[in-house]
Amino acid sequence: MGSNSSKISDLPKNEYLKKLSGPESISENDPFWNQLFSFSFPAPTSSTELKLLEEATLSVCQALVENNPRTGNLAALTKVFLSRTRELRLSAECQNHIFIWQTHNALFIICCLLKVFICEMSEEELQLHFTYEEKSPGSYSSDPEDLLEELLCSLIQLITDIPLLDITYEISVEAISAMVVFLSCQLFHKEVLRQSISHKYLMQGPCLPYTSKLVKTLLYNFIRQEKPPPPGTHAFPEQSDGGGLLYGLASGVATGLWTVFTLGGVGSKAAASPELTSPLANQSLLLLLVLVNLTDAPDIPNPYRQAVTSFKNTQDSSPFPSSIPHTFQINFNSLYTALCEQQTSDQATLLLYTLLHQNSNVRTYMLARTDMENLVLPILEILYHVEERNSHHVYMALIILLILTEDDGFNRSIHEVILKNITWYSERVLTEISLGSLLILVVIRTIQYNMTRTRDKYLHTNCLAALANMSAQFRSLHQYAAQRIISLFSLLSKKHNKVLEQATQSLRGSLGSSDVPLPDYAQDLSVIEEVIRMMLEIINSCLTNSLHHNPNLVYALLYKRDLFEQFRTHPSFQDIMQNIDLVISFFSSRLLQAGAELSVERVLEIIKQGVVALPKDRLKKFPELKFKYVEEEQPEEFFIPYVWSLVYNSAVGLYWNPQDIQLFAMDSD
Repeated sequence: MGSNSSKISDLPKNEYLKKLSGPESISENDPFWNQLFSFSFPAPTSSTELKLLEEATLSVCQALVENNPRTGNLAALTKVFLSRTRELRLSAECQNHIFIWQTHNALFIICCLLKVFICEMSEEELQLHFTYEEKSPGSYSSDPEDLLEELLCSLIQLITDIPLLDITYEISVEAISAMVVFLSCQLFHKEVLRQSISHKYLMQGPCLPYTSKLVKTLLYNFIRQEKPPPPGTHAFPEQSDGGGLLYGLASGVATGLWTVFTLGGVGSKAAASPELTSPLANQSLLLLLVLVNLTDAPDIPNPYRQAVTSFKNTQDSSPFPSSIPHTFQINFNSLYTALCEQQTSDQATLLLYTLLHQNSNVRTYMLARTDMENLVLPILEILYHVEERNSHHVYMALIILLILTEDDGFNRSIHEVILKNITWYSERVLTEISLGSLLILVVIRTIQYNMTRTRDKYLHTNCLAALANMSAQFRSLHQYAAQRIISLFSLLSKKHNKVLEQATQSLRGSLGSSDVPLPDYAQDLSVIEEVIRMMLEIINSCLTNSLHHNPNLVYALLYKRDLFEQFRTHPSFQDIMQNIDLVISFFSSRLLQAGAELSVERVLEIIKQGVVALPKDRLKKFPELKFKYVEEEQPEEFFIPYVWSLVYNSAVGLYWNPQDIQLFAMDSD
């Protein structure tokens, strides 16, 4: 391969890669390493480019797997990189572009090799490959774990200790990507890994003291959303003619090395999606979610989860409890702002869920905010555009709402926040509406979508639970929100009647043919009646606790009062119908007394007057509706595949062949 090569397909023929993977041992002090590391490579970002790179380097990796037990070149490469990382901080301070550039390239090569090795072999075999040294064939170091563990620890130190500058941005991203690759063995197992060598390295030994520092750094990377430096700030300016011209170094180390490979034009990158303007923030968040969702070791709880669930606000001066390890402080205001701004991505929503559910300090802080609309509106948008979102994203958004509605203060305050012109809500022009009424509208819309499309009972239950939690604090419901509550009940009523009719017809038909199995209409009917009862309880809770605040709901009830007639004597609903029936009867009689042909304004006026006259003791008190989110048993069975699906789809610069993935079903296209 010469200096004119510019095709990625030429990688397997590259003389330096062939030497690295060949049968000859290379000393750690060999000038070869400076030559190998002195390439300029426009980082591939699209899946097509990454797939090309993967395929082109596969033969190199396979040759290294075959020859490494005799040469120990993988260990030599790792040791050269480790020696360089010890000088990185000083190099950053001295603006030593060349040194940082070469060290980044060394890490890039290690990351590419690691990814293939992890896909092709077990962790035990991988560990063994890092122990081979330049000795007699098949011999290895007496301490087999040190080098691999040292590499992982070095990556953590690089992420936490190297200052983020224009010249260190790319190596910081690469270090985080390498850690993700380190943990990617999970992708190649169908079952959730509960014991792993990489997990052990992270949860004990020299990596453990860096736990809180690593989590804090990754969170701040997410908060800051630092964009990559402009092209002009790279170590060496890229060629404008698009050719394969090599960079000559003043120190004379490299000529005839790797070329500037043309991947759709020198320096070109796939267009970033609007929400992904910071590769560093994206990779940091993905790594953080992977770490937090690692399973506990047999006798050691996951320290990264401990750190995420216990950190405090920088303004909190109370002492840290001695019983809680790995805690730290972070600026909650900055974190809140970043979470509000980034909810278009699954991973940001999953982080918000994790913090609200598991970190009581964060939950208390968020619920005390006076600008909750900044957080709630993006969550409502996720639910509103349910057709465009994956089911996990919708599920996380809904659980976040359920957690928030567990707090009575939240349920009161959202009705005090008045919003203007909600442009993304297209069913009706909403020039002015409270946040609480909008929340009700979006949740009801989600229920109706679920009824006609996905028919997920769990989604139904959580939507209704959120409405039930809010119902006692419904205040000044928008007329459209009140209408939608009754419209949902109408839809359920029609569905109930339809299933009841089908069950009756099926039963009649079966009398003449005992061989035909009956559809399970009884179960369908039971589910619908359960949902109907919950809707009646929500309406009843509002009438019992805040009748005087909701004339629009009373108006909607009166307008559709015939809907409730069939449920008055139904044994499943008789008790809960008492208050609703009383309210309908009381206000209907007052409207009759006022005469016919009443305007909407006059009806509302009569309702407001009647609320004062209705004796409160006539309304029967029921237990308060309160539903609390409880995570299912073995949540890792859901969250670990979910997190890795996000890594697979969202990680910058990482590609795995879908045919190799075992953890979740992948489309091979």
